[in-house]
Amino acid sequence: MSLQTIARRYATALADVAIDRHEEREVQRELDQWAAMIETHSQLKEVFANPTIIYDHKRKLLEDLIARTRVRETTASFLRVLLRNQRLSQLGVIATRFGQILDERGGMVAAHVTTARPIPEELKNSLHETLAAATGRQVRMSFSTDESIIGGLVARVGSTIYDGSVQSQLDRLAAEMAGQ
Repeated sequence: MSLQTIARRYATALADVAIDRHEEREVQRELDQWAAMIETHSQLKEVFANPTIIYDHKRKLLEDLIARTRVRETTASFLRVLLRNQRLSQLGVIATRFGQILDERGGMVAAHVTTARPIPEELKNSLHETLAAATGRQVRMSFSTDESIIGGLVARVGSTIYDGSVQSQLDRLAAEMAGQ
């Protein structure tokens, strides 16, 4: 079974519970924080992924971390299930899929916009309206910068990429010139 299939199953089950309890975005935030914590601490990830480490040691570590982070019971129970099923090291993929499922169920689409340098709020708002009109859905936007695109922007909406970067235009021009 593929990791994506596994992630979908766990995320779907969690979404059902979190939506019933009206705490879906809070749980999503907590899962994202936990996934980041596990990814940034390679030793932590190794402990949870290593099958030779005794389950009780992993469980004690998890309970200590749950107590320190003070996550809600829905999140804590889900983390325990992942540990019991040896899937805690895959939390990042599961958390990403969980966010996607919540967006789908809420009629929302995620958009990530990359620009060469930070853009003003007015432009962000205008871009938000444009993408909402283009998709016909609510849009949750995130922004990042990447100087290598030189100028313009690259917007990823779901699986669609709108590439209006200067670097992309230069690449196309170079390809056209090489072909002539």
